Amino acid sequence: MSSDSANRDLAPLIALMEAEALQRGEFTLASGKKANYYLDCRRVTLHPKGAGLIGRAMLDVVLENAKESGVMPAAVGGMAIGADPITASIVTLAGGDDVDLKGFMVRKEPKGHGMGQQVEGPVTPGQKVVIVEDVITSGGSALKAVEAVEAFGLEVQYVLAIIDRLAGGAEAFAEKGLELKTLTTIRDFGLEP
Repeated sequence: MSSDSANRDLAPLIALMEAEALQRGEFTLASGKKANYYLDCRRVTLHPKGAGLIGRAMLDVVLENAKESGVMPAAVGGMAIGADPITASIVTLAGGDDVDLKGFMVRKEPKGHGMGQQVEGPVTPGQKVVIVEDVITSGGSALKAVEAVEAFGLEVQYVLAIIDRLAGGAEAFAEKGLELKTLTTIRDFGLEP
């Protein structure tokens, strides 16, 4: 498990991901790269048990980081639509725990009507936020979310994902001065990059 999961029992989440999300075969990823496995995390983020397991584990990471750094983010969110169920799970559990943590979503493109915003939700410029994501490969989708929220005026503390494919994403974030935190890596499933 990743270093961020060292103090958590993620065995139930890993087992659910192995049963529901992991597919073996030949696949073309969003990055254009070829792979002999595919992780369809929406099969877990939209699963009744998976949503709770992911939301709880990610909320724990946010709270632990806030305790260590002394800075609690105002909100979590990421690129629609993949990050939306993750965000909803985290903020629902935060509300149940009486933790003031809001959510937001980043549209792939600004709206063509209304206020024309690309970042939606109860956030205001100057706030610190965490970008959430399901699978990190090259980090492209989450980096687009980072760019959008920074353009909106938010400050990204770090990126938090369910799984890292160990394919350069962490390095791409490091180049932007951001840390990637993950619940799992592909090694938790016996896979290598």
